[in-house]
Amino acid sequence: MAYAVHFAATMLACYLTAQVLARSTWTWRSPRVAIVCWQAVGLALGLSAMGLPMALGLSAYDRPTGGALLALANDLAHGALPIGVGTFHLAGVGVGFGIGAVLVTTTVRSIHGTVRAQRRHRDLLSLVARNDPAAPGALVLDHPSAAAYCLPGVKPQVVVSAGTLSLLDRAELAAVLSHERAHANERHDLVLLPFTALCRALPWFGWVRDAHERVALLVEMRADDKARELHADAPLAGALRRFAAAGHRVTPAGALGMGDRDLDVRVQRLLVSDRPPRVLGATALAVATMLVALPVTLFLS
Repeated sequence: MAYAVHFAATMLACYLTAQVLARSTWTWRSPRVAIVCWQAVGLALGLSAMGLPMALGLSAYDRPTGGALLALANDLAHGALPIGVGTFHLAGVGVGFGIGAVLVTTTVRSIHGTVRAQRRHRDLLSLVARNDPAAPGALVLDHPSAAAYCLPGVKPQVVVSAGTLSLLDRAELAAVLSHERAHANERHDLVLLPFTALCRALPWFGWVRDAHERVALLVEMRADDKARELHADAPLAGALRRFAAAGHRVTPAGALGMGDRDLDVRVQRLLVSDRPPRVLGATALAVATMLVALPVTLFLS
């Protein structure tokens, strides 16, 4: 039973940590550190959600969850269960495996759906997109709406619309292209994938959906920071303002768009040059490491 309490405590710690991260503004100054913390929370939550019913079902073995699973498998193979292990306990183990299966299945389905959407859009781009010297390294769609997005994958592609070319000046366009290339280079689509899967696997947790939204914003801020390394803040902030004023923006399924998330917040962040909080960031990483280590230890010790 002690292991079940530890798993439950880890789930509570994940919830509390997620609440703190969601309400903290230091994460905007260190988006990369914050993304790692969110990933740790998601991993610890998934492992604990599996481990809690398993630990309840294996409480009669009074040993770490991994060892208890091996003992149960051995007893089942020999057709003799210890006294105190009944249908309820086996059901708990089954629920734990079921949660794990749901997590794996939703992740695979998310990958499959995203890859299919990306493949369809690549096929469409091969028919309607064109190269333009005004946007080097990107494809241009003849569409009047403002659009700038990265289609990630093994061969990522940056796409802008003709409306974006007429909306931005040269410096702003260069900053936008750097932003989208950052999405491709750092594979931000894979960063978001586990949270998409968690939203599908644990839809009754509203804070899991909130975590997905927060990580999506942090991903955009991280790409903003990569663009700032090559360009001044003013052109990128100006581009965000123009996207906000343009209203309707087009980003297809499976892509990461420049103007998708909280443009006003991102502009304000660019105009305030705060240094990353190193002490807070280090503390947050330490807490995140502990969150992940606890359920892993409970399974494998």
